[in-house]
Amino acid sequence: MNHRMIKFVFTCLLIAIQMMAMAQAEKKIITLEDIYKNRKFSSKGAGGFQSMNDGDHYCQLKKDSLNVFEYATGKLSGTLVTSKKLVPAGDTVAIPMGSFEFSDDETKILFATEDEPIYRRSSKANYYVYDLKTEKLYPLSKNGKQRLATFSPDGTRIAFVRDNNIFIRDLSLGLFDAGGKQSDGEDGIEYQVTTDGKINEIINGATDWVYEEEFEFSKAFCWSPDGARIAFYRFDERKVKEYQLTYYGDLYPEQYKYKYPKAGEDNSIINLYLYDLKSNKTIPIDIGSETDIYIPRIKWTEDVNTLALYRLNRHQNKLDLLLIDASTGNSKVVYTEENKYYIEINDHLHFFKNKQAFLLSSEKDGYRHLYLYDITGKPIRQITKGSWDVIDLLGVDEARGLVYYSSAEPTPMDKTISAVSLDGKNILKLNKKTGGNSADFSKNFAWYVGRWSDINTPAYTAVYKANGEEIRMLQDNAKLKEMMADYQFSKSEFFKFTTADGIELNGWMLKPPDFNPEKKYPVLFTIYGGPGSQTVNNSWGTVSSWNQLWAQRGFIVVSVDNRGTGGRGAEFKKCTYLQLGKYETLDQIEAAKYMGTLSYVDKSKIGMWGWSFGGYLTLSCLTKGADYFSFGVAVASVTNWKYYDNIYTERFMRTPKENEAGYEENSPVNHAAKLKGKLLLICGMADDNVHPQNSYDMVTALVGADKQFESQFYPNSNHGIYTGKNTSFHLYRRMTDFILEILN
Repeated sequence: MNHRMIKFVFTCLLIAIQMMAMAQAEKKIITLEDIYKNRKFSSKGAGGFQSMNDGDHYCQLKKDSLNVFEYATGKLSGTLVTSKKLVPAGDTVAIPMGSFEFSDDETKILFATEDEPIYRRSSKANYYVYDLKTEKLYPLSKNGKQRLATFSPDGTRIAFVRDNNIFIRDLSLGLFDAGGKQSDGEDGIEYQVTTDGKINEIINGATDWVYEEEFEFSKAFCWSPDGARIAFYRFDERKVKEYQLTYYGDLYPEQYKYKYPKAGEDNSIINLYLYDLKSNKTIPIDIGSETDIYIPRIKWTEDVNTLALYRLNRHQNKLDLLLIDASTGNSKVVYTEENKYYIEINDHLHFFKNKQAFLLSSEKDGYRHLYLYDITGKPIRQITKGSWDVIDLLGVDEARGLVYYSSAEPTPMDKTISAVSLDGKNILKLNKKTGGNSADFSKNFAWYVGRWSDINTPAYTAVYKANGEEIRMLQDNAKLKEMMADYQFSKSEFFKFTTADGIELNGWMLKPPDFNPEKKYPVLFTIYGGPGSQTVNNSWGTVSSWNQLWAQRGFIVVSVDNRGTGGRGAEFKKCTYLQLGKYETLDQIEAAKYMGTLSYVDKSKIGMWGWSFGGYLTLSCLTKGADYFSFGVAVASVTNWKYYDNIYTERFMRTPKENEAGYEENSPVNHAAKLKGKLLLICGMADDNVHPQNSYDMVTALVGADKQFESQFYPNSNHGIYTGKNTSFHLYRRMTDFILEILN
């Protein structure tokens, strides 16, 4: 090579190095402000779709109007109402349009305003009715905020709850004048169905705290298909013990008391009733003589005279499906299932229009699958089969004889959308890409809005035909993808390893963008690990922007799904029975050991953080696994299962009286003396779910064991720790600073 050529090559190399340096210099640094204040890395969706009755159109809120579009083309078909028409009489400001519900005939819309949260799924609000035919707006009631307002099937009435009683507003009597004022002096404008409701004693038509939290519903009434009756719950919680929360800010703090049944303690006594609107009579429903039970679901069949309900025993290992004669309240059991561990409740119950069959899901063959029965409870067939779980029932197209569902396949980390014929012989996989898939079907099952993502790719949303053919793209998050490149987002990788017990576990790993296998890196575990959950998913959002921040700062971020988590069948999930936390902790310790064997991991700097059950596991790992975890952040943590609610806890542990050793051996409080690493303990002081009592007892145990630690408490904040100005940002700043400081 001559001198001129050498000079040319050297010049090219120098230019390349300079360009690389410039490119590196242009890379942007992720900040907490970007994540939690500017929400710079939030993916965009195409939500708010609500199928109209014809199934070929959908309704969507667009700024100040509620509009109807065609599924096929996206073409605007019409505007139902604009904010200009939603100005209450005597006011100049329109009510917000964020929360709305159509009557079944789509002639009226119910809007909720001035929403006031109660617990996780409950709130009260001022509701307004907008009549699309007359274009008139009027308040549902002027007698105080309402809860759970729901149209009757014919749209002539609305039932709601106020002050723990059920009320009905009759819209068919024409009792509102053009100005929106109520006509006085006429019967039936607003009438009261129940009268014995009282705070912390009797609840009609709404759930108590523990039902809302653990059975995941708050509306405890439902209209019959013909609107002639209302079935409703009555909770008698007088024997349930109270828990007290303190709210600060005034001269004397406010003491808030509510009923919270802890493990082994008394529940509400449940009764169910049927109210007949024509006769104005209420009759009791026969749910059996045993009172220490749960009624986790009620649902009308397609027969207007038949109500269905689930009855679950206190141990939650025996489930009955009862059919109720609505004219008498008499019941008969048509289906019973028992399990050696426990039975989880879901909404996978469908009654067919021919009144001859129903469909439900069960784990009876070791995986959750769909089963078909005739109306008497005689089994017809198992519709889905395989070594994978059905995750959700998405709908039943009775006209075509198809059932749509999502499932954990081809791996437990993935979610697939499928259609199966009622004979179980033909299955069509609708999504074309592996990853996290979801679908919302139109009412005629001709279309669906589908979303796909994977662990490294933001959501792609489009409209599809029912056979999976894409029609048009709605959102591809192209701008976010560009931003990810600008900010050096690393690619996550899935991995597996086998524990000392011979259990294969799934995990994901996020390495620094400039990862060098010759270096050694600290590791941060991010976990939850609770029953049936998954943090190892092949979908966007599995790895957060905060995880990317840590990777950018030189950490390897890891998450592992321990035994007890979902997507891998009943035995993997339920093997933790009576020992909640034991095997989960052992598996996370095994994960830390595995990471410590990797040449690029600094095994002296392996830490963990988690929230709720994840906080509990963090405390367990820092104590029982003190030789492998050197630091941790535990947020809103359970520290002894006897302090948590009975529906959740007894499902997995039975009562403290029945299983004292299981409770005590798996409480981090009883292992506080084993702590070696650095700990930051965080809780909201008004957490109605995982009470601050848990954290306070952990503090007492750590102090008693002469263990130093750091703590952060947030007054007036609930389980989400977001109440008040700047709270969320302060929380993540606190955790970030703690981890950075102890590793510097």
